[in-house]
Amino acid sequence: MSAHEQMRAMLDQLMGTGRNGESDRHGVKFYDDSVCKSFLLQCCPHEILSSTRMDLGECPKIHDLALRADFELASKTKDYFYDIDATEHLEAFIADCDRRTAAAKQRLAETQEELSAEVTEKANAVHELAEQIGQKLARAEALGEEGMVEESMKLMGEIDELRKKKAVAEQEYRNSMPASSYQQQKLRVCEVCSAYLGIHDNDRRLADHFGGKLHLGFITIREKLAELKKTVDKRREERGAIERERSSGRRHYVGGRELDRRARRHRETARERDRDRGERERDHSRRSRSHRSTSRERRRE
Repeated sequence: MSAHEQMRAMLDQLMGTGRNGESDRHGVKFYDDSVCKSFLLQCCPHEILSSTRMDLGECPKIHDLALRADFELASKTKDYFYDIDATEHLEAFIADCDRRTAAAKQRLAETQEELSAEVTEKANAVHELAEQIGQKLARAEALGEEGMVEESMKLMGEIDELRKKKAVAEQEYRNSMPASSYQQQKLRVCEVCSAYLGIHDNDRRLADHFGGKLHLGFITIREKLAELKKTVDKRREERGAIERERSSGRRHYVGGRELDRRARRHRETARERDRDRGERERDHSRRSRSHRSTSRERRRE
């Protein structure tokens, strides 16, 4: 993205679609069905996982920073309940990811050499310690980049202790099986992002995984979904109550229109009666004049 495009995106994000006095530059409004409501709430998987191994490509719905700015401004005075739309979107996405994780586990169970329960338990102990080391190392590096040196050094001390435990667990795992079998890469599936992790992966490889954009992106999505699910039932009830109230209001409005139609028909009927009465009176008046004229003529005769 060029410097000009970056500046334009920043202005869109800050000021919305009308930043140049244009009322409808994008041809859509943030509340249109074609706009991604998860994007408006900054939790669309297409955006979060872009440029990763699981890049989903372009979202089928519109992503626009100016529309997000419009929504953030409008949502200060009106509740649009887009958190419900985002919850349903993320639930479907995570459910699909969990199905892929289960399928990957099944494939591993079918293709990897089957181990005894005792050996499997020892292998899992190595995996869990390795994952803890990788997670803490990624966190320590992030803290160091943020200038929080003391916190980073504290985590490095914890990592050293975990490495000692891992060395012991690895020795127990090695002693429980033949050397030829030990050299085979024992894989497991990451419960967060479905990536494959090996029992022989070094700390650097694991730190890159747990501190990588893919894994952290899935953490962001899962945490956002967990947050939304805490209130989604209550929010659905609130939206339903508002919709019922609006529906009731529309019924009253239709009734008012019906009353207007009845009043209009009543006025028209009254005007017709008045016209009929007027015509009868005019007929009566003409007959009266004709009768008087006939009487005068007879008297002259």
